[in-house]
Amino acid sequence: MPPGKRADPYIVWLSEIMLQQTTVATVGPYFRKFLSRWPTVETLAAADLNDVLHCWQGLGYYARARNMHRCARIVAQELLGRFPESEDALLALPGIGHYTAAAICAIAFDKHAVVVDGNVERVMARMYRETDPLPDVKRALRDHAEGLTPNYRPGDYAQAVMDLGATICLPRRPKCMICPWTATCRGRDIAETLPVRRPKAEKPTRRGAIFWIERPDGAVLLRRRPEKGLLGGMIEFPSSEWRQGPLPKDVARATQSAPLPAIEWFRVRSLVRHTFTHFHLELAVLKGHVAQDTTAPGNTYWSSIDGFANQAFPTVMKKVAEKAIADGRITDDVM
Repeated sequence: MPPGKRADPYIVWLSEIMLQQTTVATVGPYFRKFLSRWPTVETLAAADLNDVLHCWQGLGYYARARNMHRCARIVAQELLGRFPESEDALLALPGIGHYTAAAICAIAFDKHAVVVDGNVERVMARMYRETDPLPDVKRALRDHAEGLTPNYRPGDYAQAVMDLGATICLPRRPKCMICPWTATCRGRDIAETLPVRRPKAEKPTRRGAIFWIERPDGAVLLRRRPEKGLLGGMIEFPSSEWRQGPLPKDVARATQSAPLPAIEWFRVRSLVRHTFTHFHLELAVLKGHVAQDTTAPGNTYWSSIDGFANQAFPTVMKKVAEKAIADGRITDDVM
């Protein structure tokens, strides 16, 4: 993009939504795939949510994908395909917070907006030697960022500072020797310790039993998770509640919450382990077999294993599938 030239608001919005809580290196291939498949906000709005969630697999934080799809529909259908040019109007759209609204305003519309992400916070903390811990110091860091944001080409400035944090003012081993701001940086001698963060609380571990229910023709029972909440709208294998504490020691008790009674149950030997933002998860995989004419109850449905590639599975469910398919060994205990 030539200096000073405005970017396409749709492209800016799409990239910023994807970059929330995800690195540039991870986002790159996904961004190119999305842009190739849905080059405009209208094409994304017309897409089926299942297709969007399927393409999102691996990026995590799936609420972003659902909100992104909702936002695209509002922009395409109610705003005639044009993104608002004010932060307040952007904030009214699903999935757009203060950082994303400011980034769109500055980069796409050349508006004076204070763009503050984790990279900018790190740069400001070091530049101004802010030694109070996050999140207490967030207000001060934003004030510093606001004081430096120019009226001329604010989008170019915002991208430059974010890139400075991402490539030079690194969390570990910052490259102070080649930093263009090193002469005025007050925290250079303690840069690697800034910004200060409070110790993280230890994550709890939740456990559950997950049910691989299979018909004689090889079809496996799946269901869609509720739209709201963790992994909302994604496809999963039915499971018990995920909660802290041990599971029942016997298979019979563990399968009481299964959506279908099986002719027989076996347990895959090893657990499936996954870590979410706020907790660790351990799942015991229980395999059950049912008759060919068994009807899928409620919001569940049957899918062949060959059809799994078209399912919007989150990463944890992909782990379950890999474990269930590859590891046929069983044990008597659930945990």
